[in-house]
Amino acid sequence: MKHNFLFPLISLVFATSAFAVTPATFEKVGDGAESEQEFFPGTHRARPVLGAYTNDTHMGLFSGGQDIGSGKDNFTPTDSRWGDQGDGTFANPLIAADYSDPDVIRVGDKYYLICSEFHYMGIPVLVSDDMVNWTLLTQVYTSLEGYDNVNRYGDGSWAPALRYHNGRFYIYFCTPNDGLFMTSAADPAGPWDPIHQVKAVGGWEDPCPIWDEEGNAWLGRSQLGGGPIIIHRMSADGKTLLDNGVEVYNGPTAEGTKLFLKDGYFYLSIPEGGVSTGWQLVGRAKSIYGPYETRRVLEQGTTRVNGPHQGALVDTPDGQWWFYHFQSNGALGRVTHLQPVTWIDGFPFIGEDYDGNGVGEPMKIVTKPDVKKSVAPHTIATSDNFDNGLGNHWQFNHNPDMSRISDKDGKLTICPAKASQMRNAPNMLVQKLMGYTGEITVKVDASNLAQNSYAGLVALGNKTFGICIRNVYGSKIIATETNGTHKVVAGASDVAWLRLTYDAHTSTIQPWYSSNGVDFKKTSETIEIGDGDWKGVHVGIYTYTKDEPTESNVAVFDDFIYTTDHISHQ
Repeated sequence: MKHNFLFPLISLVFATSAFAVTPATFEKVGDGAESEQEFFPGTHRARPVLGAYTNDTHMGLFSGGQDIGSGKDNFTPTDSRWGDQGDGTFANPLIAADYSDPDVIRVGDKYYLICSEFHYMGIPVLVSDDMVNWTLLTQVYTSLEGYDNVNRYGDGSWAPALRYHNGRFYIYFCTPNDGLFMTSAADPAGPWDPIHQVKAVGGWEDPCPIWDEEGNAWLGRSQLGGGPIIIHRMSADGKTLLDNGVEVYNGPTAEGTKLFLKDGYFYLSIPEGGVSTGWQLVGRAKSIYGPYETRRVLEQGTTRVNGPHQGALVDTPDGQWWFYHFQSNGALGRVTHLQPVTWIDGFPFIGEDYDGNGVGEPMKIVTKPDVKKSVAPHTIATSDNFDNGLGNHWQFNHNPDMSRISDKDGKLTICPAKASQMRNAPNMLVQKLMGYTGEITVKVDASNLAQNSYAGLVALGNKTFGICIRNVYGSKIIATETNGTHKVVAGASDVAWLRLTYDAHTSTIQPWYSSNGVDFKKTSETIEIGDGDWKGVHVGIYTYTKDEPTESNVAVFDDFIYTTDHISHQ
């Protein structure tokens, strides 16, 4: 396998609230007591399993979520606060962006977070001093073998695990078609070792390693489609599986395996029930092979937070415990929440039990963890003026061709590659939609943009939408493109400012354009867009040509300004 590891992209060449709402996420079947099988009668699968796990269009039944139900959150709270509130509390979601399948660990007094990125190149590594405010350190990789073409949407890194052992950080992940991979590093900021393929296999997902107190290494994982949970023995260096594995648990869409040790028990923490409709289950056993005593520890209950699960149990140096999880939330994708944890009879109790059934439910406003550190509210980087190269918060939806990208004098220049439409345009640079509302603006210089070429802003989700400058027989125009269909908006000069504003509550994006960067006009169309290919909407810049590319055909981007509704942007 070839890999291009992250050299910092900067240096490239160039008070709790409950909602009295009855959820309608799924319908109870039968008259018996509440149980998993009543919600999923006759099957342990909450989603279809296709012969081909992914494809290059819109993922068919998979589009918008991993389960049969909609990936759109129909219960979005009217309270749009999120993140650090600057008053000693934070509002969930903690990160209103698609940091899906989050895994978090503590090393010393710092916390580290990674997430799944699927077809987007790189697993991000974030760091926090207070568990609430996060900063992006690096991307673990910038390319993967077999991803040169833009035709593997929905593939790539699924639900990774992050662990620390003997002075090194370890990351494990599966791709649905290629197998099990791992890498390690002494410093979470990198460099990370070359990606190592532990096993070439299709249909595995959600791995997690653990080293026990005797030094034995193990790996837990699930099977594509949601279970069962399998435990393998591993070599001490974590690079080789030593057996074919033993099934230790099966349940309705049991996946997202996380393993840890506490008080002489092996703990198995897994999400069940599907992305939009599930809950969190925790099991414990004296042997890693079980049998596991299990308990449901978090569910939607009477809240508006659908599918609260799949994340990480983390402690503080003073012995507090917290749980990170996601929520499937429409255009934003799977957003990150943080809940307080108390331990009762050897099991975590997460959040607040609003309906009194003994199972925790997600909280909206929470007092920040007491970590004895004062951190100013901030959010993960979004804007980029390109003065210091390309920020490491940018990602590509395939292996990039960096020979066609350069930076000079604080501007980013891209030489368009050939593509039939925007969705499969090479060198598209994107980042996550963040916050419930926001505004994205970029200056585009199309002075040297050739005939039949396009350069502008993109929104990539279950639709592919862009607003751009286009060269038509030597004349520049403002145009839009939606799933390959073009529409002329207005005439243009060589330079234009393009803008997207969005409202994640309504899953809509409004495009704008300006000839001077001050006076903006909105186009006549408002685009409804949602999550697609198992990721939330991503926004960024693109350029491509329908003719043969030439070195003289270039688009120049400057001052990518991206503001959100986070308190630090107000």
